Amino acid sequence: MQMTWISFVLAVFPLALLMILLLWKRMSLLGVSAIAFSAVSVISFLYWKISIGAFSMAVGKGFFVALDILVIVLGAIFFLEMLRDLKVIDNISYYLESFSKDYRIHVIVLAWLFENFIEGTAGFGAPAAIVAPLLVGLGLSPLRAVIIGLLGNSASVVFGAAGAPIRVGFAGLDVSGVPLTAALINCVGFIVPIFMLWIMVSDRRDKKVEFMETLPFAIWSGVAFVVPSLLSVGLGQEFPSIIGSVIGLGLVVITTRLGIFVPKTIRRMHELGKPPESLSLLKASLPYIILIGLLVAGKLIIGSVSIKAPFGILHNIGLFNPGFAFMLAGLFIAVFWKSAKGVLGISWRVALRRAVTPFLVIVCMSSVAQVMISSGINSSGLPSSLMVMAEVFKTSALPFFAPFIGAFGSFLTGSATVSNIMFGGFLDAAGTALSMNVSVLLSLALVGAAAGNMVALADLLAAEAIVGLKGKEREIISGVLIPCLIYVSLVGIIGVFLT
Repeated sequence: MQMTWISFVLAVFPLALLMILLLWKRMSLLGVSAIAFSAVSVISFLYWKISIGAFSMAVGKGFFVALDILVIVLGAIFFLEMLRDLKVIDNISYYLESFSKDYRIHVIVLAWLFENFIEGTAGFGAPAAIVAPLLVGLGLSPLRAVIIGLLGNSASVVFGAAGAPIRVGFAGLDVSGVPLTAALINCVGFIVPIFMLWIMVSDRRDKKVEFMETLPFAIWSGVAFVVPSLLSVGLGQEFPSIIGSVIGLGLVVITTRLGIFVPKTIRRMHELGKPPESLSLLKASLPYIILIGLLVAGKLIIGSVSIKAPFGILHNIGLFNPGFAFMLAGLFIAVFWKSAKGVLGISWRVALRRAVTPFLVIVCMSSVAQVMISSGINSSGLPSSLMVMAEVFKTSALPFFAPFIGAFGSFLTGSATVSNIMFGGFLDAAGTALSMNVSVLLSLALVGAAAGNMVALADLLAAEAIVGLKGKEREIISGVLIPCLIYVSLVGIIGVFLT
């Protein structure tokens, strides 16, 4: 028993150290992640006695996972820098006034319904990367734009990236009951626009009044997405996030036009006068139309195609990466938009400069996760540090803890799909041993992983880099942590009742 607790303390130590240094000592995430990687490496060699080969393969896989994120960050910054220089974002913000003049409605439509659509078609960090700069264009501070963008990339992740969290994350497991069960549980996600609303008004003079005025619209926007998502599960796990967002947007547009659920007092962040370089609505929307077309086409054509990583590393590199769609969209703009050629080189240089730090952080954190998984390949006879941590949750209270396990996986890896790969097998085995409904456990972990995307370090860094923030990780995590914990706790309570 003593050895078990020593193992557990040592397994948890690098992650606990990371949170203490980041949130209490306010160190930079780059420094903290490097320390966490050093700690997990030393402990894995000295205590777990991990083989050098397993350690090397784990770090190699961590590098290639980070490389995927680097492509997304590079492409997104490049694309959005071009749009900023061409005044496209200013024009999009201006045209939103034709839909509604209230900034709170603008923010929820973009950060909730539009993000859900992007998550359904592409995923992998693209939603917040696209929407956060638009929110800055509406007048939000970069910090609030990132927080709200991260909040929005949550409920739709259950069926995001064309169903990858289930199809890929739970590959080899019986998931016949998971899509419907997960969709039912995920109806709790209707609360996300409420969190968004509170964050966006939190620095306003009449914040309580502004919040209460728009609360009906926030609740309605949440319901307008989760209910169609639930009703479309029968079409396949690839469609609920896409169909839910499209139908939800249609419903919200109709009710807004009819004046239903909208605040009676119109509030503006600032007056959105006509931009100096006025573009037609079609021209202002064209870059996003091209981008979404490339994302959908890429997902359909090469979404399941991958190549093996070199040097024997057990990792498949997917040929579809949203970052390539960003880059191609930017190049199309440069070809067809004469004034874009002058900003092409500048946008690339900005993208390269801003992407370096997020890449280094994600290399460290991805390697931490992979070393924890691979530490079971050792000469000590101990199970991996990840399994030691999971053993603590092998209890009758597992239905409550399952979503927290999923959320932890997303926080660490930046992906609900990878979180499911990490913990799906354990939950399946634990549920069977405890005579619990395995489909319910997997569904709880899946919804928890989706909620955990709010605090995913990889997505946080990508969004932060794209809007030009530096060193605000503590503030961002503080902004998203409580909404994430509320979401996950409600899912855990539902899990207790379901089992």
